[in-house]
Amino acid sequence: MANKELARVRGRFADKESKAMIKLLLDDLLEDKLLNDGETGSILEDNSNKADKARALINVIKKKGDRASRKLITNIEKKRDPNLYSEL
Repeated sequence: MANKELARVRGRFADKESKAMIKLLLDDLLEDKLLNDGETGSILEDNSNKADKARALINVIKKKGDRASRKLITNIEKKRDPNLYSEL
């Protein structure tokens, strides 16, 4: 269910989320042990612009399943960017 929600908002998330917020979300997911250092580094280093970083973040999290997807959604909604969450 959460995977489908992420897939649905992927484009808008990529357009609207800032590079700084993407880094904070990556830190949250690293802290929650849903991402490792290599995955975090790859998302940041292998993607040249913030939209690509945002898309890569969603792609990696979707592959990890519903629990990881739900955690990302919750972090956006309650911890990092409730205004963006309401727009998505």
